[in-house]
Amino acid sequence: MFKASLARYRLIGKLPDPFLLENGKRVASPAAWAQRKKELMRLAVDFQYGGLPPAPEFVSVEPLYEGARLSSYRILTGTYERPISFSMQVVFPPEKKDVYPAVIDGDACFDYMYKEAFLQPFQDIGAIFVRFNRTELAADVRKEHTEGLYGVYPGLRFTGLAAWAWGYHRCVDALEKLGIADKRYIVFTGHSRGAKTALLAGATDERATIVNPNAGCSGAGACYRVHSSMLCEDGEVRPSSTLEKMALFPDWFTPELLSYAGREQELPLDCHFLKALIAPRILLMTEAMSDAWANPAGVSVTNRAAAEVYRFLKEEDKLLLHYRDGFHTHAPEDARILANVIAHAAWGQQLDASIGQDPFSDLPKAYDWICP
Repeated sequence: MFKASLARYRLIGKLPDPFLLENGKRVASPAAWAQRKKELMRLAVDFQYGGLPPAPEFVSVEPLYEGARLSSYRILTGTYERPISFSMQVVFPPEKKDVYPAVIDGDACFDYMYKEAFLQPFQDIGAIFVRFNRTELAADVRKEHTEGLYGVYPGLRFTGLAAWAWGYHRCVDALEKLGIADKRYIVFTGHSRGAKTALLAGATDERATIVNPNAGCSGAGACYRVHSSMLCEDGEVRPSSTLEKMALFPDWFTPELLSYAGREQELPLDCHFLKALIAPRILLMTEAMSDAWANPAGVSVTNRAAAEVYRFLKEEDKLLLHYRDGFHTHAPEDARILANVIAHAAWGQQLDASIGQDPFSDLPKAYDWICP
């Protein structure tokens, strides 16, 4: 039994059908899914985040310090006319190998990723932990931006979340140049706004074989059409985030998306579209029951909808969901679950029994479309 429970739940309209093509037909076979993915990319990425910045003209990696357990690098990229650089650190496990599973996290601006208890699960499975500070690419402040990546690509309409996601892609470029990452196990993770970033980065770069948004709230797995509140373990009832509340962060999303605040039932998409873009790769959602703002009930709703896509592609075992007790943080427990999923994919380690326990599974379905 969890220490928190659902207090109130409101469904605002049905979720749109991910199988319905723009020409009015429906995807009839897994082979035809590629066409629909292109359409979903326009909706889920361009409409919500203004698209991603373009691929860079070059990527170079400069070693700053190379140690036995920690190495630092400077990534130089962008355009030749307007280059940009940012730092990347790699934390190595004790056992040396030629290549390692690589966990990439852009939240170096948050303190959790420097804590030994958070890093230890990745050390235990022999993975490298790759961290970078996404705010070096675009400042995380509420203002009009001209600096950072915005200055490299002036005139484009990408948002801050898209700029940060672009940084994940450049870290993969750098790891490929360094030759230290096992390409079969490239993992994107992040917390809160970093979870939004990790999900977007994973949806737009298929080199990420495992994607793990942690407590991402609206825009990272929770359902725009579900408004809920939780009776938290401290006895307080707290509401979920909504699209209207996300308007407090206008540099994260496009004005087109935010214009649907208060009329979410008219949205041409919901967060199951982003999740569907990860399929058939592994998607692990990690959530906390007393993290009411992150809308844990809404995460369940879009997961069940995205599961129809995974099932259609015959990869239903690759969509995973984990709830824990506690509040809004990237906890060592979240890291342990992610490490377990990596070890399961890489070496067949048994999945933790708590994965898949969904306290909201009895909520009504938020969709009425039928999988082909």
